[in-house]
Amino acid sequence: TSVGFALRGLARQANRAGRAFSTQSNAEKLIIFDTTLRDGEQSPGATLTQNEKVDIARQLARLGVDVCEAGFPIASQGDFEAVSLVAQTAGVITEGRASGETMRIAGLARANEKDIERCYEAVRHAPLHRIHTFLASSDIHLEHKLGISRQECLEISAKMVAFAKTQVEDIEFSPEDAGRSDPDFLVELCTAVIEAGATTINLPDTVGYTLPQEYGSIFAYLIDKTPTGGKNVIWSTHCHNDLGLATANSLAAVQLGARQVEVTLNALGERAGNTSLEEIVMALRTRPQHFPVYCDIDTRQIMRTSKMVASYTGIAVQANKAIVGANAFAHESGIHQHGVLKNASTYEIMTPESVGADSEGGRGQLVLGKHSGKAAYKQRLIELGYPDVANDDEQLKKIVDGAKAVADQKKVISDSDLEVLLGERLYHTHEDTWELDSLAVQSNAQTGGDRVSCTATIKLIECKTGEEVMEAAIGIGPVDATFKAILRILNRPIQLTSYTVTKIEGGTDAPGNDALASIVLHIREPEDLGVLPADFPGHQGAVIREDGSLPLDGGQGIGGMAKGVVHIGNGTSTDIIVASAKAYLSAVNRMLDRQRQQSQ
Repeated sequence: TSVGFALRGLARQANRAGRAFSTQSNAEKLIIFDTTLRDGEQSPGATLTQNEKVDIARQLARLGVDVCEAGFPIASQGDFEAVSLVAQTAGVITEGRASGETMRIAGLARANEKDIERCYEAVRHAPLHRIHTFLASSDIHLEHKLGISRQECLEISAKMVAFAKTQVEDIEFSPEDAGRSDPDFLVELCTAVIEAGATTINLPDTVGYTLPQEYGSIFAYLIDKTPTGGKNVIWSTHCHNDLGLATANSLAAVQLGARQVEVTLNALGERAGNTSLEEIVMALRTRPQHFPVYCDIDTRQIMRTSKMVASYTGIAVQANKAIVGANAFAHESGIHQHGVLKNASTYEIMTPESVGADSEGGRGQLVLGKHSGKAAYKQRLIELGYPDVANDDEQLKKIVDGAKAVADQKKVISDSDLEVLLGERLYHTHEDTWELDSLAVQSNAQTGGDRVSCTATIKLIECKTGEEVMEAAIGIGPVDATFKAILRILNRPIQLTSYTVTKIEGGTDAPGNDALASIVLHIREPEDLGVLPADFPGHQGAVIREDGSLPLDGGQGIGGMAKGVVHIGNGTSTDIIVASAKAYLSAVNRMLDRQRQQSQ
């Protein structure tokens, strides 16, 4: 088609143009829009409490994120309160930020007045805030999901952006499934919403369908063809990783005019995930000559932020994940090892230190153990990128006490051990109900190990009263018996939905120097079901008409889709059964704390 030829022509023209270096004075600011707390939380199994969202948002502010999409306020009272709390806390932080400005707090809203008003009420507490509203634009969504015409889409979008403009100045509009939408219709739609007051146009590749040149060409075409009336409109990317191209697509769009990228930590998100913040930022830093932009991210905070998100969501980072994976800076091949020892640049295009992954080899003769003092731990925490923890006497004491308790059984505390302890001691935002006092397990294997019977005796302490409760149970294995004993104390049904064991590096054959075992598990109560909108983002695009009805045959609207609330637990110990018990109690305490807050 003529449009197709035009898109390809613009792409060729852009490719022939000289590439600007991000170090040049004419480099433009690339806005980093993080949606870990909204789209990232939609990863299967990821559930964050209000306090956990605030913790992550604070860390995003330290990282240098420009815009934090804190949630979908209309989804539930809890989500509304979480967005409000993020706006009041993380939304006012300026310390350590290169821009000197606070992080802008955004909320998501469907294209209807009720959603937009609710969104404004949540984000308004932040000095800088934004309403992000959306409506599907592809023919497949308009026909099969919404049952509306292109003209209706234009009218609803412009009307709702104009309404949002009565609430705030900063408005982002997303034509959902832009990657599969007619480019000429997108020109009409973007023109209409810009005239209505939209300041950012986000073009989502909602299903991860496009290829890099194709996605970038959409930006080139729309930027060239869409009249803005002299307004300074920001064009934004939002890519999903269904074909493994989310980062490549986003970077292609940046080369062709996008000046905002929507990202998540650890590439969390619906289905195969979203564009990875760490990959985008380090691509810009490593290959600046290819991008006429710069960003204000403090890359030394990347690893710390990644670990926090992984700990709170319970979704471990794959070992070979770019930038933040355990193997990202590991070399096993003899040829590679020889080269790295001679000169790290032979096989490393960035340094571990540049992303806050300082290797243990760089700490000289400093060895941490049970005889190490606070000063040694403080210095190592600063080197690992945790100066705020190191300079907080109360938090430092927690870490030192925990490390020395482990060091009684494990001679040397490695960096990995220390970061596990950081997560266990600091990433703890809930109020505990139960605490582990003691655990004894006896196993009996018969017929060559085919038949195993275990007995676990556990003693828990009720935190408020100090009351000790002991129970025993029989299971088909030590972990099963331990969990059953805990359930007998709790006297309530709980379903274990996920159980993962991670061996933390540092173990050797030497006595007393065993590796730490880390357990991550998910639980839920059978009746513990939350209620979310039927068109919750990720299934985006539904609208509610003024009379409250949905233009969908059989559509359910608010409250139409139930989603079980998953509670995440983490536990660490040199004994894998003790680690399992601690992880189970961690999840139980989170569940009880959430239910206690809901009842208040």
